[in-house]
Amino acid sequence: MERIIFPALAVCLTVLAISSCKKTDTTVVTSDDVVIPVDIAKFLSGGLSEPITIVSRTLSDGSTANCYKIVVKGIPTDHTMGPWCPSHINDDASKGGIWLSGGNVYDVDGAFVKNLATFYNDNTWMMYNASTGAITKTLTQADCAAAANPNVGTQYKNYCVECLPSYVASLTHTYYIPVIPKKASTAYTFATGPGGPPSSLPSSRGLAFNGVIFDAPAPTSVILAAYTLAPFDDAGGHINLNAGYHYHAATGMSTKIAQTDGHSAMIGYAFDGYGIFENKDANGNTYTDLDASRGHYDSVRGYHYHVDKAGNNNFINGLRGEYAN
Repeated sequence: MERIIFPALAVCLTVLAISSCKKTDTTVVTSDDVVIPVDIAKFLSGGLSEPITIVSRTLSDGSTANCYKIVVKGIPTDHTMGPWCPSHINDDASKGGIWLSGGNVYDVDGAFVKNLATFYNDNTWMMYNASTGAITKTLTQADCAAAANPNVGTQYKNYCVECLPSYVASLTHTYYIPVIPKKASTAYTFATGPGGPPSSLPSSRGLAFNGVIFDAPAPTSVILAAYTLAPFDDAGGHINLNAGYHYHAATGMSTKIAQTDGHSAMIGYAFDGYGIFENKDANGNTYTDLDASRGHYDSVRGYHYHVDKAGNNNFINGLRGEYAN
C-alpha cells in the first residue's frame, strides 16, 4: 500500500514509519511506499498568470483525478533572459548564450560564431560579415517568426536566431498536474528521434518553479541543417513565438530548493506530479541507480527524477506516472 506523505510531514517519516524524527534516510529502495503530493507553494507567484486551482481531469489511464490547473506567464522572475546571439566576432561570452552539442555546453561568443565552419567541418557556415566582423542575426519579430520554425527559408541561411521576450510578453500557457502522483503500470517513454514525442504524451517534460517549461530536446539537427543557430541563454532557455520562453537544459539558474541531506536540489515537477531534481548531488556526484525514465526512489522524496546533464539537450526520458489529458 502506498503512503501519501504531505510535505510538512515528510521529514519526520522514514520507510519504516518511525514515529519520531531522526536523521534523514536517503537509502534507495525499490518499493514505492512514500508518495509526495505536489506542493504548489513552491511555485513563484510572479510566474503565475492566475491563482492555481484544483480541477478534475482524465488521466492517461482513463481514470479521473484532482489536478492542479497552473496558468503560467512563461517569463522567469528569478533570472534574466538572454542574451543569445553576439553582435560581433570580437564579443566575449557575456554578449551571447550557449550551444549544446555532443554532450557539451559551449559559449556562443564571437569566436564560436566565427569558427562555425571549423566546428562543423563545413565551409558553408559564414554567419558574419568578413569586412566588418558583424554577426548576421534576426532583428525583428517577423524575422523571429520566419527563422525560428522547422521550415526556415533560405533567406535566413547563416543567421543567428534571437527572439526577444517582448515578442511573447502577453503569452500564457495552461498545464495540469495531478495533485497526488499515480504510478503507471508501465512507464511512458518519450520519443527521441525526429517527429517529436508520441501524440498521447505531453510535448514538454515538466514545469520549473518559476513557471517556465522544461521542454523536449531542441531540434538541433533541423536548426543546423538550415545553417542557422538558435542559441540558448545561460539558463538553458530561448524563445519562439508559440512556446514562448522555454528551457532545453538545466544549468542551475532557475529557482531550486536545497535538500538538507546532501541530495541534489529540487527544481520543479514533471507533468505526472513527481519531483524533478538537479543532475548532481551537493558533492557534485551523479546518480548511478536511475531507471530508464531518469528516476529513482528514496524514503524522503518518494519517486522522483534527476535531469540529464545540460550538454545532452534533455531533461528526463519518460514519465513514471499517469499524466492529465
